[in-house]
Amino acid sequence: MALTRATRRLLIVMLALIGLLLGISAVGSALGLFSRNTGLEVEVDKATRRSITQVVTASGSVQPEVEVTISPDVSGEIVELPVKEGDRVVRGQLLARIRPDFYEAQVQQAEAGVAQARAVMKQREADLIRSEAEYKRQQMLFERNAISASDFDAARSQYEVAKSALEAARHAVASAEAQLREAREQLAKTVIYAPMSGIISKLNVELGERVVGTSQMAGTEMMRIARLEQMEIEVDVNENDVVNISIGDTAAVHIDAYPERTFRGLVTQIANSARIANQGTQEQVTNFPVKVRILGSVALPTATAASGPVVSEEVPTTTELLPPLRPGMSGTVDIYTKTVFDVVAVPIQAVTVRDFNRVRPEGQTAPADTAQNPSVLKEDLRKVVFLVENGKAKMVEVQTGIADDTHIEITAGLAGGETVIIGPYRAVSQTLRPGMPVRIRPPERTPRLMATVQ
Repeated sequence: MALTRATRRLLIVMLALIGLLLGISAVGSALGLFSRNTGLEVEVDKATRRSITQVVTASGSVQPEVEVTISPDVSGEIVELPVKEGDRVVRGQLLARIRPDFYEAQVQQAEAGVAQARAVMKQREADLIRSEAEYKRQQMLFERNAISASDFDAARSQYEVAKSALEAARHAVASAEAQLREAREQLAKTVIYAPMSGIISKLNVELGERVVGTSQMAGTEMMRIARLEQMEIEVDVNENDVVNISIGDTAAVHIDAYPERTFRGLVTQIANSARIANQGTQEQVTNFPVKVRILGSVALPTATAASGPVVSEEVPTTTELLPPLRPGMSGTVDIYTKTVFDVVAVPIQAVTVRDFNRVRPEGQTAPADTAQNPSVLKEDLRKVVFLVENGKAKMVEVQTGIADDTHIEITAGLAGGETVIIGPYRAVSQTLRPGMPVRIRPPERTPRLMATVQ
């Protein structure tokens, strides 16, 4: 009986060991550990000819292209407010009226001042006429030696004083009239009219509320009038990307409130001054505001994302009417800055950099002093891609152009059709060296490994 139990235990242990060995063999075969080819396993793709559109993506908020802030020029109580938020108004329509009592009194006071100044001027004119007649009489008597020089000088002095007094009175009248015009203008400003046609997009005051005029300080913002049929989105573009954007570039606008729709856009303005956040710190960010006019709603092909880059021709010029867009809505803009056609391109992850003072393509040798002492020269970083030729990695220096989300243009170094190593990332960025043995990972390897792990 004891022997039977020991035998069973031995059989169980043996079966467990056999299962473990079978599992290790399966995993090792899947990973290529037992393959005769001991090269580094890599993922590859082909260098192909295609069209590439460089896209700059940024986020921002929707706003009207034209929006006017209405603030009163004079202070006082609102006694009439015939509009409400959302109303459509036309140019010249009454928007608000401020109590005019104080400004009417100022006009009356200014009118009285003008009348008084004119009366004083009339008196000075009469004084001048009298002084002039006296001066002429004294001059005639002085020429006949009938009066002394001092009497003649006194008459002449009085005449000059009368002329100056009349001139001062005339200036006083002009000053009083100017004050009257100003008072009438202030009275006229108690009535506020619409400076343009549009919609009351924002109303900040109520009937009976007191407002402060802009002549005294910043003033009270009473309301805003906007043309909501002409909307734009203002986005912040990083300083490294803004140099690629030009006025007139087309764009695809995605509004968060309308996830199922794409809007056609056009770059209309690029700021010259930056917005700097966290200035003076390590988190400093420099962005430039860019305004994109929203032209209309379009339906971009759903196959675009899967089939390749979006070129400018794929943004239709015919658009539908805009849905209701409200100021402040958030969205994202894809600005198509440049498109090249029928160029050699490879996946972005295939391009890496190598220090040519440490690693050089086959057939090239480093300088003698560098070979003996690699720290003699500074880094010579160049862009390269690795190809698969005869089971080995071949490093090729390349020059690149623009890129989209998946591919980058190769302007020099490749002719197209080459087998390019695109992964794993660590291998491309660090491990690969010229002449290193490699083996291509089968296309079905990744799904099988994922199924094994699950």
